[in-house]
Amino acid sequence: MIPPGALLLLLCCFSMCLAEVYVLDDSIGLGRTFDGIGGLSGGGATSRLLVNYQEPYRSQILDYLFKPNFGASLHILKVEIGGDAQTTDGTEPSHMHDENDENFFRGYEWWLMKEAKKRNPNITLIGLPWAFPGWIGHGTNRPYTFPDVTAKYVVSWVIGAKQHHDLDIDYIGIWNEKQFDAKYIKVLRGMLDRVGLVNVGIIAADGNWDISKALLLDPYLSDAVEVIGVHYPGTTTVPEALLTGKRLWSSEDYSTFNNDIGAGCWARILNQNYVSGMMTSTISWNLIASYYEDLSFGRDGLMTAEEPWSGNYVVEAPIWITAHTTQFAQPGWKYLSTVRHLAQGGSYVALTDGKGNLTVIIETMTHNHSQCIRPPLPPYSVSPQTATFQLKGSFVSAALTELQQWHSKFDFETKKDVLFKHTDPIKVQDGYFTLKLGVDEVYTITTVFSGQKGHYPDPPISAPFPKKYFDDFDVRNPPFSEAPYFADQTGVFEYFTNLTDPGPHVFTFRQVISQRPVTWAEDANQTVSVIGDHSWQNLTVACDIYIETVNGGIFLAVRVDQGGESVRKAMGVFYWVFGNGTYKVTNDIGEYFLFDLFINIPSLIFSVFKQGDHAFGMLNNYPLWKNVVVHQPKNGWAAIGTHSFEFAQFDNFLVNAD
Repeated sequence: MIPPGALLLLLCCFSMCLAEVYVLDDSIGLGRTFDGIGGLSGGGATSRLLVNYQEPYRSQILDYLFKPNFGASLHILKVEIGGDAQTTDGTEPSHMHDENDENFFRGYEWWLMKEAKKRNPNITLIGLPWAFPGWIGHGTNRPYTFPDVTAKYVVSWVIGAKQHHDLDIDYIGIWNEKQFDAKYIKVLRGMLDRVGLVNVGIIAADGNWDISKALLLDPYLSDAVEVIGVHYPGTTTVPEALLTGKRLWSSEDYSTFNNDIGAGCWARILNQNYVSGMMTSTISWNLIASYYEDLSFGRDGLMTAEEPWSGNYVVEAPIWITAHTTQFAQPGWKYLSTVRHLAQGGSYVALTDGKGNLTVIIETMTHNHSQCIRPPLPPYSVSPQTATFQLKGSFVSAALTELQQWHSKFDFETKKDVLFKHTDPIKVQDGYFTLKLGVDEVYTITTVFSGQKGHYPDPPISAPFPKKYFDDFDVRNPPFSEAPYFADQTGVFEYFTNLTDPGPHVFTFRQVISQRPVTWAEDANQTVSVIGDHSWQNLTVACDIYIETVNGGIFLAVRVDQGGESVRKAMGVFYWVFGNGTYKVTNDIGEYFLFDLFINIPSLIFSVFKQGDHAFGMLNNYPLWKNVVVHQPKNGWAAIGTHSFEFAQFDNFLVNAD
């Protein structure tokens, strides 16, 4: 006979065991429709260096991002609609520099969308403006002053994508992380409908949740918006968003260095954006860290490809964390209504295609090992646990005796990670299966057999930017509008055919923005494009220059220490040549810190600059200044640029670094 106290103890233990059984049941109603996992190219110029990779490495990188059942196998590609302005790590060119201009072959986002579509014909394509060319604002820094003008501009981008690249854009955004304008959204919806783009949905407002309240109060605005998109929601939503009945997306998230902690952040939010926030899509900023690492948010992409000159790239851990979801669940699948947090920390989601397939993704990321850059995490704890799952509804089948298992484990002590490993199948007995879960782990348990950890031979080893580099820009039919490796930080520099000079300077590199854009970040008052190695200290830069405007000016620079959203504060040594026959040398791009030089010069054909312990400059092989002592900065990129937003040309660019 069992003593009464012992019986009570047994009942308590039995009750605890029941509390840790997680039910997978599709018979009690399903949750929301899964819309996919994506990456964001832009915001800005984050894929800049990718296009300069040689084959086969460029195609390999693209396969790791987009090829189904290979790597990240992304369902969504979101791109910046270039606006000629600085939008985090550089500028992306607009398809309309002015209102009489249309060119749908500038930049690289068209190419990237086509490459993604080539690998996954079902991929969802999204466009979003960060900035706008200056003519849109009509003298203001707002795109909403004339909503018809802005709507026509954005719709022309959608039409151009189809007409020139056979790309169907699925969704369009408003203005990244800026206050939405209800009138503009309605005008945009109306214009899309009038030109037959009724299937192009509007995502709004790519910032916070504020638009949710407006949708509840304005039925016409609600009709215009298909998806509420928020940025960095911290896995939570607001009641008003749920009341709208709209699809909820984390339309920009992650933004974290792509080491193991970054991968832990990504694993946690991919699950918990739905578990805690009912968000059915999560899009990573950014897609790929393919920009100079010393710019803003270096190496924040799902993988790294920042050395096209060497061919080196790195398939980082977030690629394989993405695969845990993307290779085993597709847009259109449904979440089960029984998803939840685990008893000892972590979470699981479960999805079904309604045709018998089931995928369960489990994460047990600890607080310190899954910190995203924003927002900060409240304290929580995760401990090892045993989790039992019970299959119910259509998943109960005598034939279902095992499930496929994929496993990742971050080992922050030994650094011996396990990433996306296909392990022994999980046995199902009487409709139950059990897992022993450690901390900082990700599991996928699935009926899907098609998963694969794609692999290519190791790429070339990492190497710094060449110490000697020359570009004469003599390209008749350039595949991209930008010359290799130049990273525009303010303004837009493009290949140019100079028909007024049929001689040695018929092909040049031209700065083409003559009006300040409607900005998103703080552009400099000068245009600038950087190139090379940020660690460079002693170098020579030479370039042929052509100042197109009488009151214009051009600079060459070395040791340029900042770009991105800090470009306005860039320091270095800037050698300026002006159309009025003068020159000067400054320690900053803003021209506030002048060296003690200001001399008339004889001509404006060639400009040469050398930087060592002391700096000196030449023009047409004529020494103009020397022995300028440069204390700060100690290192930085080489750069070219103009004194204002003005047309100017560059040719025969040479860098020689010691």
